[in-house]
Amino acid sequence: MFEWFTATLQKYPEIALFLSLAIGYFVGKFTYKGLGLGAVTSTLLAAVVIGQLGIVISPNVKSVFFLMFLFAVGYGVGPQFVRGIASDGLPQAAFAVVVCIYCLAVPVIIAMLAGYDVGSAAGLYAGTQTISASMGLATDAINRLGLPADQTATTLNAMPIAYAVTYIFGTAGSAVILALIGPRLLGIDLAAACKDYETRHSAAAELGGAGSAWHRFELRAYRIKPDGPVVGLTATQAEALVPNARVFIERFRRNGTIQEATAETTLQAGDVVALVGPRDVLVDVLGREAEEINDPELLNVPAEGVDVYVTSKELDGKQLSEIAKLPLARGIFLRKIVRGATAAVIPILPNTTIHRGDILTLVGRSKDIAAATTNIGYADRATDVADVAFIGAAITLGALIGSLVLNIAGVPLTLSTAGGALIAGLVFGWLRSVHPTFGRIPSSTVWFMNSVGLNIFIAVVGISAGPGFVAGLKELGVSLFLWGVLATTIPLILAMYTGRYLFKFDPAILFGACAGARTTTAALGMITDSAKSQVPALGYTVTYAIGNTLLTIWGMVIVMLVA
Repeated sequence: MFEWFTATLQKYPEIALFLSLAIGYFVGKFTYKGLGLGAVTSTLLAAVVIGQLGIVISPNVKSVFFLMFLFAVGYGVGPQFVRGIASDGLPQAAFAVVVCIYCLAVPVIIAMLAGYDVGSAAGLYAGTQTISASMGLATDAINRLGLPADQTATTLNAMPIAYAVTYIFGTAGSAVILALIGPRLLGIDLAAACKDYETRHSAAAELGGAGSAWHRFELRAYRIKPDGPVVGLTATQAEALVPNARVFIERFRRNGTIQEATAETTLQAGDVVALVGPRDVLVDVLGREAEEINDPELLNVPAEGVDVYVTSKELDGKQLSEIAKLPLARGIFLRKIVRGATAAVIPILPNTTIHRGDILTLVGRSKDIAAATTNIGYADRATDVADVAFIGAAITLGALIGSLVLNIAGVPLTLSTAGGALIAGLVFGWLRSVHPTFGRIPSSTVWFMNSVGLNIFIAVVGISAGPGFVAGLKELGVSLFLWGVLATTIPLILAMYTGRYLFKFDPAILFGACAGARTTTAALGMITDSAKSQVPALGYTVTYAIGNTLLTIWGMVIVMLVA
C-alpha cells in the first residue's frame, strides 16, 4: 500500500502539492492563546515530510504562483505605500525604513558570525523576520550567482531548513516582545495610553456623544404633539435640539400621506416623523418625551450597508468631525473604516483623518447612501467577479519590465520578474484605489492569490528540499534556533527605542508601528488585545506597506551581501 502511494505521488506530483496544502492549512488553523504555526509554516513542514518520498516538481510551478502572490501583495498595499511616502505619513514611512534596515543588518551580521552559507542566511532572515515572500527573491538571486549546479541546489535546499527552524520564534516571539515585554521595557501602560489617546482626540468634538452616533442606529416613528417643542421648526432645527447626537428626520406622514423630508421641511402638529439615530438616543432621550408610533408603512424604507472607496480629493485629509458637518453626511452613519493591506480596522474618532484609498462602511437609506457615495467615491458592492484581464495584463507588464537587465560597470542589475510583479501590484493597486472603476479583485480572490499563491510556492520549495532537510536540521538545528532568537529580538528592541525616543511616537501607536514595519499581524492582534483598543492599528498600515515591500526586496539584498 505504501509503495503504491509513494509511486503514485512520484508519478503525479500535483497530488503531493495538494496534499501539502491540505495538511498545512488544517494544522495551521490550530492556535494556543492566539499563537500557532500558521498555514505557511505548516505547509512547509508538511511538504518537507512528503518530499522525503523523492518527488520532483517543475520549478515553473512555483514561479507562476509566486508572481501571482507578489502581485496580490502589491495590489493590497499599493494605496498605503503611496500615502506612506506623502508628507502626512513621512515620519511613519521613515521609521519603517529604519526598522527594515535593522531587520536586514542584524541577520546579516549573525549569519557572518555563525559562518552560514547564503542559503542558510536567506532562510534565517526570512524566518526571523517572518517574511516568507523574501525567499522567492532570494531564490532568484541565488540562481544568478553562477554557482555550480550541485552547489546551487545545496544552497537552495538550506534556505527552507533555516526558515522552518527560525520562523516559529519569529512569529510567537515577536508578538510576546511587542505586546508584553516592550511596554514593560519602556515603562508604558499600553491600555492607559490608548485610553488617553482616545480621550485627547475626542475631548474637543461633539460627534455622537463618546462616539455612539457612529454605530448602532434605528429608524423609529414619533408623533408630534400639538404643544411639542418642534412644531413650526424645520427638520434641521428640530434635529439640532437633540444634544450631542446625530439624528435625522427621513420622512413623515401628514394627513395620511407619506412624504420625503428635506432639511427645510417645516414640522406641524400631528405629523408622524420617521427619525433615524443612535439607539440609545432614541430610547433614552426621545423615548421619555415623545409619543412613539407603530407605523410599518412609514418605516418600510430601503436601507443598506455599503463599502465605499474614498476617491474624493476634497475629503482626503479631512477629519470625521469636519465631514460630519457636510451636507453629504446627512442621514448616513459610519460603521467601520478599513485601511491597508491587512484590512486593519481604524478606530472611529472625531479626529480620525480620512485618506483616499480608505474603505468606509456606510449605513443608511439606500437613497442617502447613493447621494453620499457620489461625493465620496465609488460604491464597492459585493461581487464574485474578478477582472482577470486586468490581473493578467498587469502581471505581464510588471514581469516584462522586471526581466530587463541593466549592466552597470559590468554588474547586471535587474528587478527580476518577481520584483516586477510586486512593483506592478503597487502601481495598479494604488490606481485602483484612486479610480476604482477598473481592475476590481474581490477580497476573496486577493486572499486566494495571496495565501494560496504563497503556500503553493512554499510547498514546492519544501517538497524539493525534502531529501536534504533531515541532515541539515541535525547539523544546524539548535544553534540556528538560538541565533534566530537573537535575529528576531534585537531588531524589535532597537525599533521600540527608536520609535519612542528618536521619532517620538505616541505610546498608543508605537507598538502598532513596530508591528507594521516588521509585517507581523500576529503581534498586532496581541497588541490590540493587550491594549483593549484598536488605536495601535493607526500606526500599523503605513509602516506595513513600506515594511512589506522592503523586507521582501531584502531577500535579494541579503544574498548579495552574504555572497
